[in-house]
Amino acid sequence: MEELFGNFGQLLSSTIRNATPLIFAALGGMFSERSGVVNIGLEGLMLISAFAGVVGAFLSGSALVGLGTAMAAGLAFALIHAVMTITFEADQIISGTAINLLALGGTGFLMVEVFGSGGTSPNVQGFSAVRIPLLADIPLLGPALFNQSLLVYLMYALVPTTYFVLFKTPFGLRLRGTGESPEAVDTAGVNVFRMRYYGVALSGILAALGGAYLSMGILSAFTENMTNGRGFIALAALIFGRWHPVGAAGAALLFGFAQAFTFQAPQDVVPLEFLQMLPYVLTLIVLAGFGGRAIAPAAVGKPYRKE
Repeated sequence: MEELFGNFGQLLSSTIRNATPLIFAALGGMFSERSGVVNIGLEGLMLISAFAGVVGAFLSGSALVGLGTAMAAGLAFALIHAVMTITFEADQIISGTAINLLALGGTGFLMVEVFGSGGTSPNVQGFSAVRIPLLADIPLLGPALFNQSLLVYLMYALVPTTYFVLFKTPFGLRLRGTGESPEAVDTAGVNVFRMRYYGVALSGILAALGGAYLSMGILSAFTENMTNGRGFIALAALIFGRWHPVGAAGAALLFGFAQAFTFQAPQDVVPLEFLQMLPYVLTLIVLAGFGGRAIAPAAVGKPYRKE
């Protein structure tokens, strides 16, 4: 029985760790798409932020400084996407794809420039697990939920905070209105372009938290292409969760469980190659089964032209 509980606890803890970067990115994508801008560049925003966080921590010796540089990088690249799509009305899918390609090639190039070689960076100061007294003593669930990195606890707080901001504040009402009917919002005196900039900027900051968690929470180093499709999985979680913070977090936990299962399943029974593709197969199944039924914000992907 103790072994069974121990295995369950390890699986739950691994699920939380794998879901955390997905939840950060999905929440970020929600702000962007709720404002009317598709952000397929979440993958690139996570990757460049993971790299910037490690560089900041490497140069300063501080994980908090690294987190700051990660968020700054995510914001900067998100604003590039915003300028291209909101101001210059570039195709949002193409702009996001360009962000992804730029991040993939740019981090590979900068790895050599900054650290002298590609592959994996030197180890840096990361965010180690912080045990919360009393809560961590709860049988079965406590060690898995409350012996985690500070960024995981931040994720716990951000899900209800995001819900409150989107659905209980004037800012959230304006943001959602911008993604549904920008003409009506404009008539009410709200600056549509500014609200969309806010949405995309928030997506960059939140995706940066996901990238920083990968390189300074799960690992303490940057490896090339370490996001490995997580930005696209976060997009799938966003769609599966119907652009709602709780739904997106729940979907991300499902994908996190699939990733955790690949490490826990007996490899002598199930081929390793099959286990490794499980999260991506699940993504395809979710998009095929639920993507068509999910109703996106009415104006998402459509540039707004003020009359």
